[in-house]
Amino acid sequence: MKTDLFETDHEVFRTSVRGFVERHAVPKMEKWDTDRAVDRETWLAAGKQGLLGLSVPEEFGGAGELDYRYRVVIQEEIARVGASALQSGFSTNDDIVLNYLLRHANEEQRKRWLPGFVDGSIIGAIAMTEPGAGSDLRAITTTATRSGDDWIINGSKTFITSGVLCDVVIVFARTDDPGGYSLFLVEDGTPGFRRGRKLDKMGLAAQDTAEQFFDDVRVPAGNLLGELGAGFTYLMQSLPLERLGIAIAAQTSAEAVFDWTKSYVNQRLAFGKRIIDMQGPGFMLAELQTAIDVNRAYIDRCVRAFNAGELSAVDAAKAKFWSTELQGRVTDAGVQMHGGYGYMMEYPVAKAFIDARVQRIYGGTNEIMKEIIRRDLVETS
Repeated sequence: MKTDLFETDHEVFRTSVRGFVERHAVPKMEKWDTDRAVDRETWLAAGKQGLLGLSVPEEFGGAGELDYRYRVVIQEEIARVGASALQSGFSTNDDIVLNYLLRHANEEQRKRWLPGFVDGSIIGAIAMTEPGAGSDLRAITTTATRSGDDWIINGSKTFITSGVLCDVVIVFARTDDPGGYSLFLVEDGTPGFRRGRKLDKMGLAAQDTAEQFFDDVRVPAGNLLGELGAGFTYLMQSLPLERLGIAIAAQTSAEAVFDWTKSYVNQRLAFGKRIIDMQGPGFMLAELQTAIDVNRAYIDRCVRAFNAGELSAVDAAKAKFWSTELQGRVTDAGVQMHGGYGYMMEYPVAKAFIDARVQRIYGGTNEIMKEIIRRDLVETS
């Protein structure tokens, strides 16, 4: 079933995105995996093409485009070629870091940072997870302590997307105030702020992921993002969009892998006939196609709800949980139906398989998603 989410303007935009992907992503994907990073030239090219910071107001160089369907188009076109690391990096910048800045930055901070998110000259990161605190963010130990008009940040973070390349990082830290948690902007080059090792992950090889350390990092009061003590509230407000972005990445990846697999089994022969003509593989594909279509309908509805300002945390949790589980099923089946070739990294289905696994972990594990949904079902007298 064809999605009815998009209109003519979105399809015109798709042509531009597809051209960018073919010119700037496809030729570089192998090198990105070798270098374990997406080069900055690609970010700048994306900015020049008008693919970044779409929601940034015009006064700061953006398009002021709040229709999230344009972001979905970008996700789809990147997923179509299997460039998961690029998809993850762009999503972190636009759906997470930029979202915090647009919601909570003051005028000075907006002038300083927003133009760079549009032209690709600024790569952002958000430092929440710690070695001893993942989904349970209240367990963080990183602190920010007042020192005159400044703040002193101490602690360590891990699993930070764009942790090495980032120019600015939003740090979630404990503060001595009634709210208990606040957000701070730490710039590249700030004394005491250092990157640890670039982490060697199972998948998403080209996605720069790193540790970060904060040793008596002094930042001015003007680097507090939003209100003091509102950090945890801000995180809760922003998680629906983060999880919607993950769900869309999962759905678009599942669609791409399904198409690759369908094409393969329609051509590959075994025992004198095409694999698609065998009932076992054929029935499995029929089930997956149905699941993909049904889930797409829910994702489309979530996108429309987000555009209307009505996407709830529970509905976003459902989207993230179900979409990433489906992605796992589709990529696993894709590898299986490719046979031995599915295990070869030269085939995109193999890369998609290992890249997909983290989707059920980050943004809150799927077990946490189920708990969020469960709590919504509890009736109180």
